[in-house]
Order: sequence, then C-alpha cells, then structure tokens
Amino acid sequence: MSVFLGFDAGGTKTHCVALNSAGDVIAETTGGAANPLRIGLAKACVALEETARRTLAVAHEEAGDVRAICAGVAGAGRPRIARRLNAHLTRAFPQSSVRVTTDIEIALEAAIGPIETHEQGIVLVAGTGSAACGRNSAGKTSRAGGWGPWIGDPGSAYDIGRRAVEAALRARDHLGGSTVLGEKILHAAEARDWDALLERIAKHPDAVFPKLFPVVAEVATAGDAVAQEIVVAASRSLACLAKALIDSLGLAGQSFTLAKSGGVFGHSAHLDAALDQELSRIAPTARIEPLRISPARAAAELAHRSIANVSPDEA
Repeated sequence: MSVFLGFDAGGTKTHCVALNSAGDVIAETTGGAANPLRIGLAKACVALEETARRTLAVAHEEAGDVRAICAGVAGAGRPRIARRLNAHLTRAFPQSSVRVTTDIEIALEAAIGPIETHEQGIVLVAGTGSAACGRNSAGKTSRAGGWGPWIGDPGSAYDIGRRAVEAALRARDHLGGSTVLGEKILHAAEARDWDALLERIAKHPDAVFPKLFPVVAEVATAGDAVAQEIVVAASRSLACLAKALIDSLGLAGQSFTLAKSGGVFGHSAHLDAALDQELSRIAPTARIEPLRISPARAAAELAHRSIANVSPDEA
C-alpha cells in the first residue's frame, strides 16, 4: 500500500497523519517538539522521524511504503534549515518524495484549501510561537510574524508566560499592580522559590514560559486584573498580525475566511472574546471560522496530491 505522511511540527509537539492511496486517514500520532530553532536541528530531525515511524506502526505499514511526505515545520522558513530537514527525511524514507515547508503554510491550507480553489483568507497561528499567513483570490500570499521569541512571537504562549513572570516580579517589587500570578506560577512550575525558577528560565526558557499560559488563563478567568490585561494585550498583538495581512493582500471590505489555529485559542475566555472583538472591528466582512481540517491532515493531503498530479512518465 502507498502511504502519504503529513506533519504539523512546532515548539511543543509534532502531529503526524498518514493517508492511504484513496486519501483516507489510516493513522495519526503525536510526538515531541520539532522546531529546530528552539531545540536544535538534530533533535528536530529525530522528533520527525520517530513520530513518522510511530504513525506507520499504528497503520501497520513500513517505511518503504511511504510515497510522499509534506512536513510543515516551525522554523523551516529558513532555507538552510528546510534543506537539512528535507535531506534527513529523504534518507529515512528513500522511496518517498519529500517537501518541507512551514507550519504556517500548512495551517493556511487547512483553513482555506489549495490555491486551485481561489479561496481567500487568513490564518492566525498562536501556540508556542505566533504568526499569520494569508492568500487572496489572485493567489498572492503574505505572512507576518513568526520571528521567534527573541524578537517577536507576540500573543504566543511563550510571550504570555514571559509577561506573566515579569508582572509577578514587578508586583513583588511593588512596581506593578497586585496579582496572584506569582504564587500560582511557582506552584504550577513546582519551583521552591523565584531564584530556582529564574535559573531554569535562564537555562531553558522554552521549558518554562509556554507552560505558564494555562496559569494565566485560569487566573484571568478568576478575575485577576493583571492577568486579564496580559491576555487582552495578547489578543491585540494577534489582531495586529491579521490587520497587516488584510492591508498587504487588499482584503479590506472583501469577504474572506479568518481562521485561528494553535494551543492558545479555546483555553482563555478572556483572550478569545477580546480577540474576536478586535477581529470584528478590523475585519467586519471576514467569516471567523475554525480550520476545515487539522494542519497535519492538510499536509498529508498536499503530499497525496503531489503524487496524484505526477504523470506516469514523470513518476
């Protein structure tokens, strides 16, 4: 049997979907983080391959059955990284055609379908990192954000967690508003004190900041004003990404899909409500909808179409 694999790989987890020749899902599994900019290229390669082999095991298929792979990987917008990931997957699955793209691009595919449909829309992606990608009816694509935690990723789980730690420490020093974030953060992180937590942050901030997002969401829901301001600020940042694409793609006043993807959404009533309010203001003609399929499924469909569109003479 021919198998087609699709990946949605980010800073927290890797989702892999396998399709058969008919385009039906035959297996899907989740593995570890695979953003090479955050965990290193070698670890990202291992995460992708291990998740693929686990998915094949669930499907009772072999590596030699894989005909095509499409991997949407956070951080793969850098050509050098994409080439290295492509080379590794090609060695691991030598019978397969391999395409490596970004997680943002497959999220857009999951939101509005392939370019041949001439659908137009924007997808906001907010998980460990944040970015947005869009396409208009003429096929022009544009993206905003996705520059990593050092200089960007506003509205991401990383950014929200970092802002929460900053707010807690400012309150501790009597430089900011009173908040219960400090005690909640230490408890959730299982840290004995701030010195211990700050040491962990210095060594591996990715292991701390994104995991604090649920804490901020919980505290905001409980009525903490400082936590509420953090999530509202995050919603504004994400709305700004959408506004940039509306302007660059000429979507103002037009009907288009605006979808949201990533672990930040659906877990904070304050953030979701504030973001929907901002999006309604800047894009009153947009249809705010969920993704039609998962990004990993969209990647797998891209892999399937890549072979289906090859003529027998080219194969």
